[in-house]
Amino acid sequence: MTTEKQGCGSLAPLLPVEQDERSGGGGSISGAIFNISTGMVGAGIMSIPATFKVLGVIPSFFVILLVGYFVEVTVDFLLKYTHSGESDSYGGLMAESFGKFGSVALQICVMITNLGALIIYLIIIGDVLSGNNSDGSVHLGTLQEWFGIHWWTSRAFSVLVVVVFVMLPLLSLKRIDSLRHASAISILLAVLFVVICSMMAIHAMWEGKTQKLRLVPDFSHGVSFSELFTTIPVFATAFGCHVNVHPIRAELGRPSDMTSAVRISLILCVVIYFAVGFFGYLLFGDSIMADMLVNFDQVSDSLIGTALNDIVRLSYAIHLMLVFPVMNYSLRVNVDELFFPKRPLLATDTLRFFSLTCILLAFIYGGAVAFPNIWYFFQFMGTTTVMCIMFIFPSSIVLRDAHNISTTREKILAVLVIIFAIGTSSVAIYSNIATYIANK
Repeated sequence: MTTEKQGCGSLAPLLPVEQDERSGGGGSISGAIFNISTGMVGAGIMSIPATFKVLGVIPSFFVILLVGYFVEVTVDFLLKYTHSGESDSYGGLMAESFGKFGSVALQICVMITNLGALIIYLIIIGDVLSGNNSDGSVHLGTLQEWFGIHWWTSRAFSVLVVVVFVMLPLLSLKRIDSLRHASAISILLAVLFVVICSMMAIHAMWEGKTQKLRLVPDFSHGVSFSELFTTIPVFATAFGCHVNVHPIRAELGRPSDMTSAVRISLILCVVIYFAVGFFGYLLFGDSIMADMLVNFDQVSDSLIGTALNDIVRLSYAIHLMLVFPVMNYSLRVNVDELFFPKRPLLATDTLRFFSLTCILLAFIYGGAVAFPNIWYFFQFMGTTTVMCIMFIFPSSIVLRDAHNISTTREKILAVLVIIFAIGTSSVAIYSNIATYIANK
């Protein structure tokens, strides 16, 4: 039994390896594509239609492409230094470039980001099952629509059942490659969600019931220029996959296939995000919620329409249940490394594994019940830790150039990415603070 080197977010210490780590662990490229895509097509997709309301259709499309391009660039940075250096982990790369401070900074960012993302997943699942009454409007969940409002259809109880009987068994799997089938199903459910939304939007357009679209921002109705930047953290959060790059790469039969897997996943996600954003905005217009799923509680004038609304919500809730274990994998590894830096978590240490799993799951459940609005989580994570993990840290590794392998083009790109990340985050934070003060 061996373990990968100490690092962060990219270790596979629970993986039994019989060959050298750099030779791969026998995983397939299709499994890597599904796992990467599953990590990206998570909760972020539900808030993308709300960004279309702010940006308009055309700018939203270009922002999706821009963020996707920068994600490809920064993942390539990580993979290049992984191939050239001594480390096989994201945290190891940070340690090589910036010492212990770098690896700890990454660990903290990964923990905050993944905890927030997993809380968001449970919030959305709770919205689907038990409704949402934030922002002054009440939306019923599927359980409440079917059985009425009871204690056992409440958010706290319905989410608890999902945590105990769905999440916990999946989190008991110690190899991330063991989740490839669940990841494949989750991607199919995401595609089903997109197809049904598209069909509903086209049908509504045929009947003249769709909402009027804004192709560009509408500054005449209260939208400020700085407010446009608050949408970028949402897109950034939706494309986050960096923390899963190394554990997935470690299990590939040929680690060199990772670049192809990432690019295919990005193309798939760009198509899914734009389709969901466009058709979701077309369906609900300015009434779109931060979590689009709650808009599907609308009363339909036909049995088929009601059934489609329920299928859309439940299919995506199941999708998030299957995404949850992939995101939890790197969270569990990073928390363990922070508290036990000299004692890697081995597959044989069952008690420690399950204790850590249960403690994290309990904390995530408590956060999902206490904070029912996902927009605040997206804004906080997208402007802080997500920007660091996705853009600032990989670009800093290139600029530090510990192995003297960075080209001039890569350094220029790294500077542009950092300017993009810091600039958009600063403006978004300023806009959020200004909005908060104005509303008080």
